[in-house]
Amino acid sequence: MALLLLGSALATPAIAQQRQRPAAPEPPRPSAEAEARAAESRNQSALPATAANAGIVRSVVVRGTERLEAETVRSYLNLAIGDRYDRDALDTALKALYASELFADATIRDDNGALTVEVKENPVINRIIIEGAKRVKEEKIREEIRLAPRQIFTRSKARADLGRILELYRRGGRFAASVEPKIVQLEQNRVDVVFEISEGPKSKIRQINILGNAKFKEGEIRKQMASKQARPWRFFTSNDTYDPDRLAYDQQKLRQYYLTEGYADFRVASVVAELTPDKKDFIVTYVVEEGDRYKFGKVDLESQLRDIKPKEFRPIIKMKEGDWYNAQLIENTVDSLSETAGLLGYAFADVRPQFERDKENLKMNVTFQIGEVPRVYVERVQINGNTITHDNVIRREFRLAEGDAFNSIKVKRTKDRLLGLGFFQDKLDIEQKPGTTPDRIVLETNVQERPTGELQLSAGFSSIERFIFSASVRQRNFRGRGQEIRLSGNISSYAKSIEAGFTEPYLGGRNLALGFDVFRRDFRSFRFTGGNTRDTTYTQVSTGFQVRTGFSITEFWAASLRYGLSREEIGLDQNVFFTNGVCDPLKAGRFLCEQLGNRTVSTVGYSIIFNSLNNVRLPSAGQRFTFSQDLAGLPIGIKFLTTRANYDYFTPLFGSGFVLNLGGEAGYVTGYGGQDVLLTNRFFLGQPQFRGFNIRGVGPRVLRRPLNLDGTVNQDRRQALDDALGGRAYYMARAEVRIPIGSAGTELGLRPSIFADVGALWSLKRPTLTCQNGPTAPAPIVPGQTAPCIATDGVSSGFVEEFLGNTPKPRVSVGIGVNWNSPFGPFRFDLAKALVKQPGDDPQLFQFNVGTAF
Repeated sequence: MALLLLGSALATPAIAQQRQRPAAPEPPRPSAEAEARAAESRNQSALPATAANAGIVRSVVVRGTERLEAETVRSYLNLAIGDRYDRDALDTALKALYASELFADATIRDDNGALTVEVKENPVINRIIIEGAKRVKEEKIREEIRLAPRQIFTRSKARADLGRILELYRRGGRFAASVEPKIVQLEQNRVDVVFEISEGPKSKIRQINILGNAKFKEGEIRKQMASKQARPWRFFTSNDTYDPDRLAYDQQKLRQYYLTEGYADFRVASVVAELTPDKKDFIVTYVVEEGDRYKFGKVDLESQLRDIKPKEFRPIIKMKEGDWYNAQLIENTVDSLSETAGLLGYAFADVRPQFERDKENLKMNVTFQIGEVPRVYVERVQINGNTITHDNVIRREFRLAEGDAFNSIKVKRTKDRLLGLGFFQDKLDIEQKPGTTPDRIVLETNVQERPTGELQLSAGFSSIERFIFSASVRQRNFRGRGQEIRLSGNISSYAKSIEAGFTEPYLGGRNLALGFDVFRRDFRSFRFTGGNTRDTTYTQVSTGFQVRTGFSITEFWAASLRYGLSREEIGLDQNVFFTNGVCDPLKAGRFLCEQLGNRTVSTVGYSIIFNSLNNVRLPSAGQRFTFSQDLAGLPIGIKFLTTRANYDYFTPLFGSGFVLNLGGEAGYVTGYGGQDVLLTNRFFLGQPQFRGFNIRGVGPRVLRRPLNLDGTVNQDRRQALDDALGGRAYYMARAEVRIPIGSAGTELGLRPSIFADVGALWSLKRPTLTCQNGPTAPAPIVPGQTAPCIATDGVSSGFVEEFLGNTPKPRVSVGIGVNWNSPFGPFRFDLAKALVKQPGDDPQLFQFNVGTAF
C-alpha cells in the first residue's frame, strides 16, 4: 500500500444527491489539472454551439462510475435530451458535479450535442487512524473529527478536521503542534485516513512586558495577572501556558486593580502576543494608559423604597469624601444595599451608582440610587436536574417555602445547606426569576448530581501504622432519600476493625435523625524500644454498638443524643510479659499490669453543635463548635465522665483562594464512684493531630532507661523503653493557612498549607514505678527521684524508670503540609518542627499517611 500526501493525491470531491436537492454550499475550487481537462473538453466539443451560439442535447453518456448509477451523475448536470445549452450551461454542469463532492475529477466532452461525461469517484473511508497523540487523549481528538468510516472522503472535510485538531491543541497551550494528514490507498477505491500528529511542547509565556506604566512597577502589575511568566518553579500551575482567553481576563484584572487604586481613566490600549523565533513560546506586551488618580467627592444615597430611609442606611456606605477612589468599594456597597433590600423582601432591588466626574479637581461624586420595586413573595420553588435525589430531600433544606416573603440571606443559606449534603456539584445555582405577577418570584434550583456511592479498596503505608489495607462501601444518598449506609474494614500492622452503620436524617419526614453503628475493633498498642523499633504492649478488643439521634434547635444550632454499649478485653502477651502465669512488673511495668481484665462500657452522651460552615467537605468560611459529654457506668460497667469541646473558624484571606483556619479543642475525663480512669479511656496526644510529635509523643509517660556497666544511666532516648500513659486533661490550638496552587493543582487534588500547633496533655496521678533491689524486695520510691532496678540474672546491668511529661506547659510546633486525594486514598504529608517541648516528649520532623484517613 502506497502512502500518499493528501495534497497531491486528493482533488476536490463531493456528495451525490437527487437532482432536486437543496442548494449545496459553494464547492471547493477544482484542481488545476481538472479545470484544464474540462476546458479542453469544452473547446473541442463546443464548436458547433459556438457558431450558432447554442446547441441541443442529443444524448448524455456517463463513463467511469463504480458505485454510483449513471442516472445519479445525470441528475447533477441539469441537462436533459432536447434541452438547449451553451458554454455557460456546460460550465455550470461541471461545477455542479464538483459541488456534489462525489468526484475527484470530472470532464464533459461535446460532440455536436452528444455529451460524454467522464468521472472519477472519490474514495470511501475504510478507517481513521490517529498517530502521535500522547498529551491529548485520542477520544478527545476523535470527537473533533467529522470524517468517519464508510463516508466519502473529501479534501475539504479533511482540511476542516485538521483545523479542528490544531485548535484542540491550541486550547491546551500547544501552539507548536502540527498535523500531517495522509491516505493509504486500498483496493476497491477505499482509503485509510491517517492523521500524523507532532504535539510539540506547551507554548509558555516567556516574558510579559508592560509599556506606559509610571505609577506602578512592572513586577507589581504582573502580580495582578492570572498569566505568569514561565519559570522553573512553576511546575504545579498552568498559568504560565499561553492562553488567549486568559489574556482577555488579565485585561479586566488590570483594569480592576487600577480602579481600586483610584485611576478611574485607566485603560489597556493594546495587547500583543508574539511567537518567539523558535515558535515555542510567546512574548506578551501590554500597552496601558494610566491617567490621573481620583478621590471620592460627595457620596450620597437616594431611595425610592419606603422601607429604606437614606439616613438610616447611610452607615452601609463605607467610603467618605476625601478617600481615594476605589471601584471595589462601589461594588461592595451595591451588593450590601441589594442584600439589605433582599432582607426586607425586595428581591429585584435596582441599585445603581451614578457618577459625576470632576476632572478639574480630580474628584468622583457618587450617588447610589435605589429604584422603586415591589416587595415580592415566593410563588414557587422549582427543582431541575435531580434524577436520583427525591425532590423532598432538596426541599427540606430550603429555608424559604411557597408563600414566604423573599429573603436573600435565606436563599444563600439554602445554597450552603444543599452543598453541604455532598450530593451535588459545586456549580449549584438558585436563580431568582419573575413570577406570574410583579410581586411574585420563582426560585429555580439547578443541580448537577455527583456520585454518592463509594467503593474503596486501598493499600498503603503509614508512618503511624506501617502497612495498611482498607475496604469500604458507602452510599450517602441511599435510594435517593438522603439516607447513609456504610460497611468498612481495616487491617494494619497494629489494628483491625470492621464497622457497619445506617443513618436516617429525617425520621418520618421530621427534623429528627436516627442512626446506629455496630463494630469490632482489635488494637495492639506499642512502645518504642530503640529508634523506630516497636514492641507490642497491651491488646484491646472492643465489640459493641451505638444508637444515636440528632435534631436541629435553630438554623445553626443542633443537638444529638447517643447510647453505646461495648465489651472491652485488655490483655498482654503471656509469653513476653508474664512470669509463672502472673504479669511481671519487671517486664511490663506495674502500670500495665494494673490494666489487665475484661470490662463493660455503657455510655450515655450528648452533643451541642453550632455549624455555619459554607461547605462541610471543604469549608472556606464559617464556624463550627461542638461541646459533648459522655457518662459511662449507667447502668453498668466502669465509671467515668468525658467532656470535650472543639471549635473551628474559617475565613478567606487576600481574596485569592487563601483560607485561614483557626481552631482549638480541649477535653477532660474523670472517674467517679471511687474508680480511677483506666489507660484505655484516657486522652492521647501526638501525630497526626499534633504535628511535629510522634504518635502519643506528648504527655505523661514512663521511660525505662538501661544502666551502663559502670552503673550510670544511659541517656540515649533510642535505647529506652517508652510507655505513653495518656492523660486526663488536654488542650490544643492550631492556626493553618490553605494555599491555592492553581487549577492544575486543584485537578490533582493537592491542597498545601502552613500551620502552627500548640497543645499539652497532663493531669495523671504518678503511677507506681517498677523498681527492685534484689530478687523480691522493692526499693522505696522517693518523690521526684528515681531508684535503680538491679537485674537478677547477674548479667545485665539493670534499669531506671522515670515518670515524665505530666505538665500543662505548652508544646509548640510549626510546619508545612500537603493533602492529596490520591488514587490510593487520602494522603497527608507534614514537615513540622517542634519549637517548644517538655522533658519526655518525643518530637518527629516528618510524617505521612497513605491509604487511610485519620
